[in-house]
Amino acid sequence: MLEDWLGFGVAVAIGVGGALLFALVVEVLMRVVARRYPWARDLQTITRNPFWVLVILLGLWAGVHASLRDSGWMPVISRVFTIAAIAAIAWLLVALVRFVADLALAYNKIDIPDNRLARRLRTQTLIVKRLAIALIVVIAIGAVLFTFDSVRAVGASVLASAGIASIVAGLAAQSVLGNMFAGIQLVFSDALRVDDVIVAEGEWGRVGEITLSYVVLDLWDDRRLVLPCTYFTTTPYENWTRQGSELLGSVEFDLDWRVSPQRMREHLETVLKETPLYDGRASVLQVTEATAGYVRVRILVTASDAPKLYDLRCFVREAMVLWIQSVMPDAAPAQRVLVSEATAPAPAGPRRRSLKPEQAGEAGLFTGSAEAEERASQFTHAIPRVGREGDDAVVADDAESSSDEHSSDRPA
Repeated sequence: MLEDWLGFGVAVAIGVGGALLFALVVEVLMRVVARRYPWARDLQTITRNPFWVLVILLGLWAGVHASLRDSGWMPVISRVFTIAAIAAIAWLLVALVRFVADLALAYNKIDIPDNRLARRLRTQTLIVKRLAIALIVVIAIGAVLFTFDSVRAVGASVLASAGIASIVAGLAAQSVLGNMFAGIQLVFSDALRVDDVIVAEGEWGRVGEITLSYVVLDLWDDRRLVLPCTYFTTTPYENWTRQGSELLGSVEFDLDWRVSPQRMREHLETVLKETPLYDGRASVLQVTEATAGYVRVRILVTASDAPKLYDLRCFVREAMVLWIQSVMPDAAPAQRVLVSEATAPAPAGPRRRSLKPEQAGEAGLFTGSAEAEERASQFTHAIPRVGREGDDAVVADDAESSSDEHSSDRPA
């Protein structure tokens, strides 16, 4: 018995020792490579723990298998080691996926002015990363379950009825699958990217995260709006950074008729020169309406992105209001009220005869004059009267009498 345990210990020590030696050699090689390539240091940091666990587990398994090959417990021990190895391999693969995704994100930074391509690659990288991790986990769970004979039998029967099972699963998870495919469509169709500025559900915000089932918007007032992916494939929304971040904004004023658009235009140029928010692409001042007692002046300005445009519009609005108050106060909007003097009493003397009260005119477009009647006849005399067959003579007589009446009214 003592010899058996001694042999078991020696076999395990040899297996674990060989595994540790192999892991140390790989560790040294990675450190040498990391001195020249920074990415090797990141790879070593991310994969160190799962790699060491997997190597030690494989060495321990080799030692146990060599010493307990003929034991009755060997099938159970082998299954335990198989499940542990599958879990360690899945852990290592997930770490490798994370490393590749982080490396791709590091080479595509979005904190630069022209970052449309970088934002698209970042969004696609994040989605591919989540899909790869989910696929690795599902395959690992399936591999663990298939180590049991009973599960293999169930799996074979499920594969035999895969058509019916897929239909039932599709109907049961219709909304989940719809969101998943909508998320994939959003990412790879380049319709929505991380860091895009959009307007959805009447809210203005930035896309903070895109998953396989929902999209998170970081709103301008620090709120978070979570929408399903199917919302962006079935509902119209505004994407302010679809092709670029440059935007055009308007500032409107309702002013008095005594305003001078030319002087306002000259002052606008001075205001825009004082602020770095203006990108210099376009600045327009136009009078768009002159009704209802006011003159509507619209100012159009441009900025490099949405936040700067909002601040620029506020800055221009405030500067123009201050200028109107100090330089052109007559241009401020005002309402005019007509005030008449009270009527004085009539002097004593002969009383005048009252004038005939005014009446509404009776002349119209189709009545009241010969020309109007002629104009009306063009729309009425060609319309036949409809009657019964026994009333044909009466209809004819009526038509003749109507014609005679109209002919007597017409001038010769």
